[in-house]
Amino acid sequence: MQASSGFQGRSAGLGLALVSAFAFGGSGVAAKPLIEAGLDPLHVVWLRVAGAAVIMLPVAWRHRNLVRERPALLAGFGLFAVAGVQAFYFASISRIPVGVALLVEYLAPALVLGWVRFVQRRPVTRAAAVGVVLAVGGLACVVEVWSGLKFDLLGLLLALGAACCQVGYFVLSDHGGQDGRDGGGKHAEPPHPVGVIAYGLIVGAAVLTVVARPWGMDWSLLGGSAGMNGNEVPAWLLLGWIVLLATVLAYVTGVVSVRLLSPQVAGVVACLEAVIATGLAWVLLGEHLSAPQLIGGFVVLTGAFIAQSAAPKPPSGPVASGVGTGAAAGAVEDELSGDRAPH
Repeated sequence: MQASSGFQGRSAGLGLALVSAFAFGGSGVAAKPLIEAGLDPLHVVWLRVAGAAVIMLPVAWRHRNLVRERPALLAGFGLFAVAGVQAFYFASISRIPVGVALLVEYLAPALVLGWVRFVQRRPVTRAAAVGVVLAVGGLACVVEVWSGLKFDLLGLLLALGAACCQVGYFVLSDHGGQDGRDGGGKHAEPPHPVGVIAYGLIVGAAVLTVVARPWGMDWSLLGGSAGMNGNEVPAWLLLGWIVLLATVLAYVTGVVSVRLLSPQVAGVVACLEAVIATGLAWVLLGEHLSAPQLIGGFVVLTGAFIAQSAAPKPPSGPVASGVGTGAAAGAVEDELSGDRAPH
């Protein structure tokens, strides 16, 4: 009976992880037409984060104790994993293909290992080093370095900025986890991941409000339509896709899936986000990648998975894990309950 229940739980977890990967993978595909229709990338990010924050307000109220118990973690998640990753990612896809931008983000686990090795001066395994080499080599194929970087250099740097924001969140989470002690000096219960996500969205929305200044946005564009590979789609429908599916649904299903699956399995499924984003961009936006780029993308994901699986974990919790926009930003759940990271 218990074996049957465990199998059902794993099956449900796998299904939810796939839903999360599909939801996160569609964020850039839905956002790019809005950006091309005239909305500033920062305004699209603000609409996404602020809309999701409003929906998650009841959850934030339920977990209001987090404001007192884990202020640094909430601030770090909101600033880096939500505002930083999304702003850089959406800015990058306004200049380069969605799939390429997301694959550049998958350098984050390699960058975290660099931080561990050269800044914290902690040893890393040989497997981790192999993962880093694979990720960097695969990225060279994705951006086609042999042809003098065919893609917009600024767009690539913006995507790299999204990866760096994920690194910043991982590092802060590593330190924040050490503060998880109660008044008696014992380890306190880890904060509820959905509560952290809710407050991260609120913090991210506050930061982006100052940066994006949405009062200057052309709101009339949301009443029009946006072109998607020759087809006109209502702008409000794309916005609903970004807020409800690519943010709220993606984060929540990602959290629950990690609770039902092992971190390793969840990490493998999370890597499908880049594959899904590339496929959706190919079908819906007409963004075709060459054979060397597709091969390089596979190598990047393989290297990222090896790097994140081999990352050393301190007693306080994991140092690093997978990526996503959603990233970037949807997997605070691993620092809180196991092992992964956001998009």
